[in-house]
Amino acid sequence: MSPDLDLVRRLSQAEHGLATIATTRPDGTVHASIVNAGVIDDPVTGKPCVGFVARGGVRKLDLFRRNGQATIVFRRGWEWVAVDGPTHLIGPDDPDPAFDPAGLPELLRDVFKAATGTHDDWAEYDRVMATERRVAVFIEAARITGNS
Repeated sequence: MSPDLDLVRRLSQAEHGLATIATTRPDGTVHASIVNAGVIDDPVTGKPCVGFVARGGVRKLDLFRRNGQATIVFRRGWEWVAVDGPTHLIGPDDPDPAFDPAGLPELLRDVFKAATGTHDDWAEYDRVMATERRVAVFIEAARITGNS
């Protein structure tokens, strides 16, 4: 793993996975929100990237589908790092022919754990993820910037 992604991992863990995700709307303005994210390998490409789980039907997914790019920023105090790159979505509304959909529950768990998540009842977690049509979002680390 690159030293830059080591910094992403460290800041993610220090802030319980909290990060700001940003992408652009069709009019060029920025759409931003807070997610829980962490470093994980993309299950199709095998490349280390940043991943998070998004509820199906949210605006950011429509924007990722349209423009295919995102920036995610992690911070702890005054130290910060941003990862910018193409997005890769895997979920019930975003099938990937190179990913077996039967593996989606385990993938969503893995992404959640990478973002420092834990759960006492994984069967309930899986049920909620399926009901909410949750999507695994991966951001390739095409560019990493920060102040460290």
